[in-house]
Amino acid sequence: MAIPILRAAIIPHSQPLLHSSISGGIDETAKKKKRLLLPCSSSSSELNPAIRSEVSFSVGSCLLPHPDKVDRGGEDALLVSNYNGGVLAIADGVSGWAEEDVDPSLFPREFLANASNFVEDMEVNYDPQILIRKSHAATSSTGSATVIVAMLEKNGILKIANVGDCGLRVIRNGSVIFSTSPQEHYFDCPFQLSSERAGQTYLDAAVSNVELIEGDTIVMGSDGLFDNVFDYEIVSTIATYRDVTEAAKALANLARIHATDSNFDSPYSLEARSKGYDAPLWKKILGMKLTGGKLDDITVIVGQVVSS
Repeated sequence: MAIPILRAAIIPHSQPLLHSSISGGIDETAKKKKRLLLPCSSSSSELNPAIRSEVSFSVGSCLLPHPDKVDRGGEDALLVSNYNGGVLAIADGVSGWAEEDVDPSLFPREFLANASNFVEDMEVNYDPQILIRKSHAATSSTGSATVIVAMLEKNGILKIANVGDCGLRVIRNGSVIFSTSPQEHYFDCPFQLSSERAGQTYLDAAVSNVELIEGDTIVMGSDGLFDNVFDYEIVSTIATYRDVTEAAKALANLARIHATDSNFDSPYSLEARSKGYDAPLWKKILGMKLTGGKLDDITVIVGQVVSS
């Protein structure tokens, strides 16, 4: 995320971290109770086989690092846990820290490593806002990140807590029935959890509860997805793929295609123009306008609500 720091890699963990190579296959460890997925190209798991009348997530994910950050795996991190109905999270590191000689990927990775350890904590009590609080307090790395956490109860209630501009959509019968809203201080400077006092806290999280039913699909992503792909494109892509991993890959690839297309009138360019940014005067005289996607790390999680 190429955004400013809001001001005035070895990761500590107790659970094994699972890696998938960028071009390789899926690292399957479906029997693990928890899975922390750091930058990887794709992963898929069937979460919590549910008893009758209960629901859980079938999940596929994909992370495409910024082309200039492939060797480092990018600065996003994601979490998939099979606890209860399923716990999903994305943390998007703020790249401005690189200007301070700080690796922007360390904070989001450690944050989600901590979240993985706290998922079953009694004090968290399956509350995403409290999970954010405890994970943030336990993170010692310098840096900051936007964060979204979604926790599915087996009765179908999805609890969401979001700080910044990662997002989530709920799709039912070919329509988006729920959408999170980004939080920002000003254009291209979202709310962010930080090692610095000037950052936000769990109290600033936007909290939502949504009742899901079997057959619903959730799409969670970093801003690399939502800056480059419109909701109608997300819906049509989800409808095209029955497999959640393939759907996640397709959405990530579509975001990357749009991000590199200077002529595409993306959600990001539309927002930029609405905030007063536009093409240079000489281009406007020629009838041109500010267009193009936003090149960034792209993280996508697709979860389908299933029951047994």
